[in-house]
Amino acid sequence: MSMRRTWSWMDDVLPVVAVLMLTCLDMALLTIVKEVMSDGMGSIVYVIYHNALGTFILLPFFILHIIRKVDRPPLTFRILFRFFILGLFGISLFQVLWYLGVDYSSPTMASAIANLSPGITFLIAVFFRTEKIDIRNSSSVAKLLGTVMAISGTMVFTFYQGPEIFVKIPSPDSANKIFLSHPTSWVFGGLVTLASITFGCIWVVLHATTSREYPDQQTIVFFYCLFGTVQCVALSPFIERSRRAWVLQPGNAVIAVVLGAIYSTAIRNNVLTWCLRKKGPIFGAMFAPLSIVVAVIMGVTILGDSLYLGSVIGATIVAAGFYTSMWGQTKEKDKTLVVTNDNLDVSDKPGSSTDQTAHLLSSRNESEC
Repeated sequence: MSMRRTWSWMDDVLPVVAVLMLTCLDMALLTIVKEVMSDGMGSIVYVIYHNALGTFILLPFFILHIIRKVDRPPLTFRILFRFFILGLFGISLFQVLWYLGVDYSSPTMASAIANLSPGITFLIAVFFRTEKIDIRNSSSVAKLLGTVMAISGTMVFTFYQGPEIFVKIPSPDSANKIFLSHPTSWVFGGLVTLASITFGCIWVVLHATTSREYPDQQTIVFFYCLFGTVQCVALSPFIERSRRAWVLQPGNAVIAVVLGAIYSTAIRNNVLTWCLRKKGPIFGAMFAPLSIVVAVIMGVTILGDSLYLGSVIGATIVAAGFYTSMWGQTKEKDKTLVVTNDNLDVSDKPGSSTDQTAHLLSSRNESEC
């Protein structure tokens, strides 16, 4: 007798609605930050204010955590150094370069390049020999093919502009855009964003190994946010020397900093953690390409950006490569679960690129405290 599975609002519908809302809020915040940086705020200024406020928000929760959890693992110099490295890759490198790339390009390009994460993580895993390329294995071929497609789509997005297909004020020479037609700043922004995503993938690998060695997530998050903020403050005199740049003008700048800190610390991480607990790590990653669509809509309606044919083609190829890679990751995960049933548990293998990729895709902004 077959049993019909009934849909549950709490287990099936609400997680989908929550992730869709998070995707829209992520792009809305990124659009606000882009507008603020277009008005003159530097990326290092936003990162420092954003993370400093986030660290202060985390401080009372961390103190309560220390009081309540007396059996925490001891904080050794080696562990603190690992937190320092996490702050370096997760904030000083990833966040500063990420917002710098957004400043020079657009939230749409940033969201498209972010979908390279599975491919970059796969290549990093191959480089460190925690992943092997086997052309006889369909999941390995899918991940490799998805990586090539995503990189190709990013190159199209970055270097090919094409004619405008949607613009508020039509340009007379919009039909004459050809290959390598993007301004230098757009290309530079794309390359900087790609570098930031690479550092973000490295951060995920380091975070995964640190979490296994020191299984206290609240302590990890607080200290790498603290160390990352201090590192950015130390670098700031060399990056932004103008004192006027550090004066936040009332309005969008203050809103961007406060909303960014409160949203990422108090809302995003908690909601996302709940969704992943309900639906699993791959669930959050499934909606990642949707951020491109949301970014395009907000860029056109709020920032007044034009929509070019090259952006549409590139984003489509990137999304196809993303889902191809994710199909390979899911197929590999299914195989490891089958092996687990035979008492050979390799699905939780330390350093597995499947878990690392899913973690990065579902919590790209988790490195923002």
